[in-house]
Parts: sequence; C-alpha cells; structure tokens
Amino acid sequence: MTRNPHIGIVIGSTREGRFSERAAAWFYAIAARRTDLSVEIIDLRDYPLPFFDEPASPAWVPPKNPVAERWTTKLAELDGIVFVTPEYNHGYSAVLKNALDYAFQPFNRKPAAFVGYGGVGAARAIEQLRMVAVELQMAPVPKSVNVGMAEFLGIWQQGKDFVDFPHLEQAAVALLDDLSWWSLTLKTGRQAASAQASAA
Repeated sequence: MTRNPHIGIVIGSTREGRFSERAAAWFYAIAARRTDLSVEIIDLRDYPLPFFDEPASPAWVPPKNPVAERWTTKLAELDGIVFVTPEYNHGYSAVLKNALDYAFQPFNRKPAAFVGYGGVGAARAIEQLRMVAVELQMAPVPKSVNVGMAEFLGIWQQGKDFVDFPHLEQAAVALLDDLSWWSLTLKTGRQAASAQASAA
C-alpha cells in the first residue's frame, strides 16, 4: 500500500520573536486532521546554514557543508512543501532564500504551497517565492493562505487567535485540497519515472 504524500511545513524565519512559528503550528493542526496527507514541521533554526559558499550550484554538485547535507536529506523525504513566510521589504526572508539556494534535486517535481503573513498577506513575498520555486522545478499550487495585517496584528498584539478569523482556515483547507492532489499526482509521476529509469 502506498503511503500518503508526506508534506513538510517549513518555518521561513529564524529571528527572535518570530510569528511564523505560531502560523506554522496553526497550519499544522489543520493539516494533521487530514487522512490523505502526513505532515511535519521543519524549522530552519535546526538547519543553521552559512551564507551559500559552495564551489558550484547544487544543480550540478551536491553541497559539502554538513548542515546542507542534513537539509537536503530531509528535503528528499518530502513529497511537497508548504513555506510559511513573512514579508520583509516586499520580499521574503534572507534565511529562507539561502535555504532554497542550498538544494536543487530534492525540490524537483514536487508541489510548493505558501502561507504568508504581514503586509497584503505577504502576497509580494509569495509571488517572489513562486518564481524561485519554478526555477527549482517545483510546481507552485495556485491557492495560498494570506494572513493580512489586520489579522496578523490581532493575533500578535491584541489577544486574538486564528479561530477568530475563520476565513483563514477556509483558505488553508482549500490550499490543502490542492496540495493533496498535486503531491499525490507528482509522487506517482516521480515513481513511474524512477521505475522506467531503473528498467532502462
């Protein structure tokens, strides 16, 4: 029996006082209720990568840094990734970009989804991430979860919680429905390609 697609929820900020940890835990709780996916949270704090300093792109040469080796090994276990991202200066965090730059093959032919928070729900950061995901040969799903400034400030500073904004859970469920289809479809395709290559 084929196991359910395994999804990593990547916390895309490592700074002290980050909101992304709370957003990731909220999204994980929704995803963990499903019977068609398995999920885990992946914290970039557990992968303290230096600024990219490899002799060549990971597209051509696997990274030598031991933390990068652990990072790519973890990514290889996944069938899809949800990136939880802040928006800094109309973009996403440097630590997330650095983590993306340290791998290539483990991202290929897997779906990418996005949960963003901050100004305009981190829509600008997510748009940039979509372009990078395409270069990594990922398939960005159309739907996203956008935690706008009113919701973000309500949860962060005003004593509210995600449950006070039910449209966010509705968006998360819609995203997960798409992610489930894409992760299973692409997993099946990767397995078929691998079997074909082995038989050649």
